[in-house]
Amino acid sequence: MAELQPWDPDGAGVLCLPSGRPVRGRALRRPLDPAAPVPSYAVHLLGRQPPAVPWESCWIRWPDFRLPTDRAHARATLADAWRRAEAERVEIACGGGRGRTGTALACLAVLDGVPADEAVDFVRRNYDRHAVETPWQRGYVRGFAG
Repeated sequence: MAELQPWDPDGAGVLCLPSGRPVRGRALRRPLDPAAPVPSYAVHLLGRQPPAVPWESCWIRWPDFRLPTDRAHARATLADAWRRAEAERVEIACGGGRGRTGTALACLAVLDGVPADEAVDFVRRNYDRHAVETPWQRGYVRGFAG
């Protein structure tokens, strides 16, 4: 089996965490570029169960503009995604790729050592300036540290 190459740090939607772990954020409403590499593991953040994909994936029930319905499951899944990002191509994706995806990426940044009160700004600077769309999403990130 060929060794898995990490995400290109300059690739579309790729956020490089301070540890060097690259994670890709993506909008599921937009078709995947057929020339783009596929993830080895994806976390889908949707209010309804997502369609099946040909790579390993996990679903966090997370309605649009809201918070995860099961916070313990979300925390465990995001911690697993952060660990896996060290050696795998991890993708975090919601419908639009900004609110829920940005919130989850900010939580990964907290796990990676970014102070919780700085994580949203980190994601907005390095992923999408419109990431983390609601006050309660920002509050979720601030409380994610524990």
